[in-house]
Amino acid sequence: MKSPLVVASGLLLCVVAISAADMAKAAPLPALPAPIGVPTPGPTNDLPYAPQPILQGGVVVPLYPPDSPQLNQARLREAEQYSLSKSVPGRISSIVNIHNPSIEVHTVEGGINTGATVILAAGGGHNSLNVGGESADQVAFFYNYGINTVILRNRLRKDGYNVTTNAVNDALQAIRLVRAHATDWKLDPNKIGIMGFSAGAELAAPATLFFEEFDRKNSSPTDPLAGITSRPDFVALIYPGPTPFARGATPAIPRNTPPAFITCGGSGDRVHAIWAEEYTLAMLQAGIPNVESHIYGNGRHPGDHLPDGSRMSGGLTDRNNTPFGAWQYRYVEWFRDLGFLQKPGVETKAARDISAFLSQPAPNPIERRSPGAPAAK
Repeated sequence: MKSPLVVASGLLLCVVAISAADMAKAAPLPALPAPIGVPTPGPTNDLPYAPQPILQGGVVVPLYPPDSPQLNQARLREAEQYSLSKSVPGRISSIVNIHNPSIEVHTVEGGINTGATVILAAGGGHNSLNVGGESADQVAFFYNYGINTVILRNRLRKDGYNVTTNAVNDALQAIRLVRAHATDWKLDPNKIGIMGFSAGAELAAPATLFFEEFDRKNSSPTDPLAGITSRPDFVALIYPGPTPFARGATPAIPRNTPPAFITCGGSGDRVHAIWAEEYTLAMLQAGIPNVESHIYGNGRHPGDHLPDGSRMSGGLTDRNNTPFGAWQYRYVEWFRDLGFLQKPGVETKAARDISAFLSQPAPNPIERRSPGAPAAK
């Protein structure tokens, strides 16, 4: 069978017939090259494991000195284990076996650098760290807005660590460490905060409440970070796991608790939405300034099954063109509104609002009552 091929040359058109047999005689295409630059774990030896960058150019700094009592010395030399994407060569989807927790810093070009820095705490149910969709993808996105990013590699419950102590301490230590090197990395020390996804929010939310206690416990003169506050200047809780206010808990709320951005799917992710709303309500009850919450009517938790047999995606993905897929733009609007996208060194609206709040008497708690019940006099 002949297949026509139309060839145009100037005003001359001719039809050339190429047979299947002729096509079969053509030389085979050269083999495709293997992916290059695929991240691999660092070597293991008698030294503490040296974490390798997830993205090219990342500056990786361990959170603690190698002799720190915070670390499990028996496992400090074990290598991290990467799970690579099956469809995108070279993309690290998740990490486990983290015993030498670290930060990976990605800074912004000087011309657009706002000095603002988001520490990214990925989710994964404390069984893995989903650094692909909930850390690495955010680096390029935030770069476009002049926002520096830091990928946190915290310890996991799967590897034998306690979430409320070891992992939360990793988040607070990361904030101190980034602030300590703000000058080196051209960051604004007053614009450093944390964004937690799912299980990562179980680190970010406590960081907004327990920073003073952490700083007191880590104030030894032998600690090079002593005197540097671990208080985040802002927090974002993205489809969060249980916060310190879950199950009826009522921890103390510092009056200088940072502003918060909270988002989650609604009835489709009901449990996480309730945890999100518990944190939001606690902040509103305390009168903390600049708290913003977005609970979307159409949205499910990453990994949940969808009617077509696929699973819900997370992070910055479009989520089938639903409003929930644009939460990151609502976050940038909130961030800009609070002054974090100004040039480094300019006081933010967030900081001014906290100062004004601290100068006023503490607000009276709002009494919650059943619908139709008379108001208290």
